[in-house]
Amino acid sequence: MENNNKLKHHYFYSVGLSYKKADAEIRGKFSLDATAKNRLLEQAKTDGIESLIVTSTCNRTEIYGFAEHPFQLIKLICENSQGSVEEFQKVGFVYKNQEAISHMFRVGTGLDSQILGDFEIIAQIRNSFSQSKSLGLANAFMERLVNAVIQASKKIKTDTEISSGATSVSFAAVRYIINNVQDIRNKNILLFGTGKIGRNTCENLVKHTKNEHITLINRTKEKAEKLAGKLNLIVKDYSELHLELQKADVVVVATGAQNPTIDKAILNLKKPLLILDLSIPKNVNEDVEEIEGVTLIHMDYLSQLTDETLENRKKHIPAAEAIIEEIKEEFIMWTKGRKFAPTINALKAKLNAIKTSELDFQSRKISNFNEEQAEIISNRIIQKITTHFANHLKDDDTMVDESIEWIEKVFKIGATAR
Repeated sequence: MENNNKLKHHYFYSVGLSYKKADAEIRGKFSLDATAKNRLLEQAKTDGIESLIVTSTCNRTEIYGFAEHPFQLIKLICENSQGSVEEFQKVGFVYKNQEAISHMFRVGTGLDSQILGDFEIIAQIRNSFSQSKSLGLANAFMERLVNAVIQASKKIKTDTEISSGATSVSFAAVRYIINNVQDIRNKNILLFGTGKIGRNTCENLVKHTKNEHITLINRTKEKAEKLAGKLNLIVKDYSELHLELQKADVVVVATGAQNPTIDKAILNLKKPLLILDLSIPKNVNEDVEEIEGVTLIHMDYLSQLTDETLENRKKHIPAAEAIIEEIKEEFIMWTKGRKFAPTINALKAKLNAIKTSELDFQSRKISNFNEEQAEIISNRIIQKITTHFANHLKDDDTMVDESIEWIEKVFKIGATAR
């Protein structure tokens, strides 16, 4: 797929796992924090991989990149996470070349999201590309592809209503709370973790419950204070978590911790408690359900909740897919052109060399030879010939590699940088 001798036998792959086959526990094992992602990229450079990007969210962990064999990329994921190759083989996927390109478009435009039309993933892809590029791990193919996916995402968001209505994991969490907790306005709500999902949940809680008893706790207190200042909420130290848990009626957990922070041992309850765990990996031990009055809801359950908003979004899938096909086709044409451009340029140079030699011969042989006129005519013929070849190579039915080989053989040209 890439167009230089160095990557002649390399293919473009997308490998990873997502909510479609992997449950929250397995996704947690394969999740990559910032340190792990950076370590993976550095290892890729050491392994001689020239271009790849890696994304890891609560719903998926994926690598897009060039390799001789997909196992090179699977190995990178497994060696930098808690997941094993055996587990990956059960739930993971491998897409190659055209399928990998199509998959990246669907992911980046929200069509493959756990909640249809969720566009947060495109920011992840953009940031992942920037990180790879800063490390010298993003070639021209990858840059063009990422830009095409970003373009498709923007156009779908602008031209369709696939992301209309308030539907996200955070909104689903708040809707669940409102539907299942009586007199929510006067209940004590504790939000533990103020990352992206935590912030969104907190804003939705304030907006839709009108509750003035929301307490924030975060390992880094400054982050909680920054959010609390905007929304006029209470902030407590991380050391007070166990005390605040006893006071709460509802707890929303949205941390990035790799191991459970809340379990049966730290709960000393005297009233019912609803816990919503929006973390990947899970941050609430399932043993809390052994305590009478405790209800534990995980984000995978919330993501399954469908409503009119989601049903309405489905109507816009065909329009979104049409936009993807249009932009993807432009990208594929670019890759084809990039692949055969060196051959066409070499062919043009060969024909120009023949022209120059022949015009030189004729000018010496024929008196009053109009070299200027002959030059114009020859150039037009060369342009028409090379255009015919280029159009042939652009055709969807053309076997490009075989055609390039044939042209180079017939005209005895060796195109470099293919």
